[in-house]
Amino acid sequence: MLDKTFESKDVEKKHYELWEKSGAFTADVNSNKAPYCIPMPPPNVTGSLHMGHALNTTIQDIISRFERMQGRDVLWQPGTDHAGIATQMVVERLLADEKKTRHDLGREKFLERVWQWKEESGNTITGQLRRLGATPDWSRERFTMDDGLNKAVNKVFVQLFKENLIYKDKRLVNWDPKLHTAISDLEVEPRETKGNMWHFKYPIKGMADAFIVIATTRPETMLGDTAVAVHPDDERYKDLVGKMVVLPITGREIPIVADSYADPEKGSGAVKITPAHDFNDFEVGKRHNLPMISILDKDAKIAGPEGANVPAAYVGMDRFDARKKVLEEIEALGLLEKVESHMYQVPYGDRGGVVIEPLLTDQWYVDAKTLAQPAIKAVDEGKTKFVPANWSKTYYEWMNNIQPWCISRQIWWGHQIPAWYGPDNSVFVAETEAEAYAQAKVKFGKDVTLERDPDVLDTWFSSALWPFSTLGWPENTAEVKRYYPAETLVTGFDILFFWVARMMMMGIHFMGDVPFKTVYIHALVRDEKGQKMSKSKGNVIDPLKIIDEYGADALRFTLTALAAQGRDVKLSPARVEGYRNFATKLWNASRFCEMNGCTLKLDFKPDSVKQTINKWIISELATVSRQTAEALKAYKFNEAAMHLYHFTWGTFCDWYIEFTKPLITGADETVKQETRDTTGWVLDQLLLLLNPIMPYLTEELHMHLLGKSEASPDKADWLQSKTWPEFSDKIIDKAAQAEMNWVVRLISEIRSVRSDMNVPAAAQIKMLLQGANDTSKQRLKTYNDIIKRLARLSEAEANEVAAPKGSLQMVIDEASIVLPLADVVDIKLESARLQKEIEKANANIERINKMLNNPAFLAKAPEEVVVEQTESRTEAENLKSKLAQALQQLEAA
Repeated sequence: MLDKTFESKDVEKKHYELWEKSGAFTADVNSNKAPYCIPMPPPNVTGSLHMGHALNTTIQDIISRFERMQGRDVLWQPGTDHAGIATQMVVERLLADEKKTRHDLGREKFLERVWQWKEESGNTITGQLRRLGATPDWSRERFTMDDGLNKAVNKVFVQLFKENLIYKDKRLVNWDPKLHTAISDLEVEPRETKGNMWHFKYPIKGMADAFIVIATTRPETMLGDTAVAVHPDDERYKDLVGKMVVLPITGREIPIVADSYADPEKGSGAVKITPAHDFNDFEVGKRHNLPMISILDKDAKIAGPEGANVPAAYVGMDRFDARKKVLEEIEALGLLEKVESHMYQVPYGDRGGVVIEPLLTDQWYVDAKTLAQPAIKAVDEGKTKFVPANWSKTYYEWMNNIQPWCISRQIWWGHQIPAWYGPDNSVFVAETEAEAYAQAKVKFGKDVTLERDPDVLDTWFSSALWPFSTLGWPENTAEVKRYYPAETLVTGFDILFFWVARMMMMGIHFMGDVPFKTVYIHALVRDEKGQKMSKSKGNVIDPLKIIDEYGADALRFTLTALAAQGRDVKLSPARVEGYRNFATKLWNASRFCEMNGCTLKLDFKPDSVKQTINKWIISELATVSRQTAEALKAYKFNEAAMHLYHFTWGTFCDWYIEFTKPLITGADETVKQETRDTTGWVLDQLLLLLNPIMPYLTEELHMHLLGKSEASPDKADWLQSKTWPEFSDKIIDKAAQAEMNWVVRLISEIRSVRSDMNVPAAAQIKMLLQGANDTSKQRLKTYNDIIKRLARLSEAEANEVAAPKGSLQMVIDEASIVLPLADVVDIKLESARLQKEIEKANANIERINKMLNNPAFLAKAPEEVVVEQTESRTEAENLKSKLAQALQQLEAA
């Protein structure tokens, strides 16, 4: 017998352990089934489960479970990312507690310590994914630093180097002065900062008392200026182009150049150009062949090449101290025109927490522009499609404007770059050290000592190979042949460029085909107000705490129900509680079935039932099965959830069970048995439909329907081992649907009026059906007892007697529903109440209209906020219409 309440913790643990031990999620490379591969975005080995993971994992798990039920051999490929900087920082903090640094240990011993940490603490996230109910093939779990992936990384690096698609260059990078490494754009966190805009006057050479005014938020960088730029069409400066400016403090002469980067509408229209410390200026510098003067060292202190480009008093000074000194000198020289308060974005390193500096350094780069062309073409030709489709525009925008990809990092944890330097600094790139030494011997004619490049590769480099390296490439394994390309990738939009685009480039280049056929992009999980979750705001919702309180199934269903394409998920614990109540509703319905003998008959034949009510519920089940499957195949997860929610809560629990209570306790044994068998079978089919979203609850209930109080060790008994139910058109009885749905609509209309008019719950009222045809009259007669019981009526009859005074009327098909309410409702009081409700609805509509008609609001508001407000207005208008109709009926009564 089912317990009175569903205890999710006990159920989740016992089922998951059984599933995993049995190999229920394991792909079979030798299977005759059609393959379906879905690569898991590898979470950082340092990570713990957050709501973004929970949404992403839930969607992948739904797809995996559904495709297994469709008869596919599913490989959901799991693994974790070594997370270079993040992991190194974790271990360095542990060393700091011991009053040590990585330099005290040395590289080799430090890496041993990182591996030790990884073995002891690096599996936290995968354990948490299991708690959520995720079913990847754990037997194939990979790590981006394991031996196989390291081999793949080295092969790719060497081949791209040989093809001149990897090279070394001196370019600007995001430099973290605390961590002493280049970092990616994704690791840069822009922070809005209240600062100043300083306007400096630069003297024009050869023109007495003539100046050109520039503005800057970073005065210290003026020490590295190599030009002033003006727009070529700016009439104010046409005569100055080509002249020289004397750079204050340094005395260096720099040219005035014409470049479209300068904006005539912004400030004075003239901009200082510091190619070695600004990404835009770097491009201007290249266009005009300007010197690249780097004035900062790797600690962000003033340096300059041998101190030659800055006064000696500045060398060794911290950048922010130098800023103060520059301002003092500029002001003393009378060259500070004005200072303005200014709000602007300052780039911080998300790990180091200090201001990032654009720094000119020697780094390794990938020729991303060349690799991007086939990846752009593949999306053009539809080989890979994005869902929602609008993300392809973002993809094109990024790929068409792609820059060289900096792939080297100045840290120790990661894939060390397979490059060795000889005595003359010549480079030997090889997959192994032995191969590098062999190359060197050929060049020098003798054995020489080589020094390996100390840098490691950007974490995204190894991640870009994930769809094929995890399958055993560069070996031509059976897995590579069977599971590449993958069918679907599920990911967030924030890594569309950093990961998805790079997988496209690498997959096409090395495998000759796209890495996946569909990329489903899910939105962000925000708080209930639409705010991004952050620790500083105190609005982070911990998925593990939610699972502890409400269960994994409730969280999974909530995330699925809210996962509308292109819409951010607005989450609150109250939402999860609501869907926990949905789980409770299904549990209670199952207990009712169990207590009333509605068990699962494995030989039940749904096309053999005789009772209209039973034909109806089977037809509705077949319909929702199709709707859910169509929604899942179209990645419309919220629609799938809602189809199942409404069928479960409404059609099955609120209607069918209530309709059939008299039948399963009645005297007609034939009808009773058919209804019990139908109920048990429909419940089990419903559990099967819900299983991809709510695996724990449904498996537990299924076991009880089989008459087993404990989880069965036999995989054949499990829902996840079964086939998705598909029904022929013959099983859908449209006549039964029309008949029973008429009864549902009739009762619903009466209940709606009772609610709108505040009819007391205990009041038994009379209903007249007027203008009804023979079909409607027969339905009223057949289901009279049900209608009276569920609509709380004293009488329900069809006649053409004039409607009594004080009656409300509604239309159902060709007939009118007449409800005499004068004896149970104060008509005047209800009219006044409805009038107030209409006024409130009007005020709400007016408020929303003002918002949507405000150009300032429309300019700033995100698109989804505008959509939500538009939908709120529609809801308010519908409510107003309903209230007005009720008021009109009352006044007519």
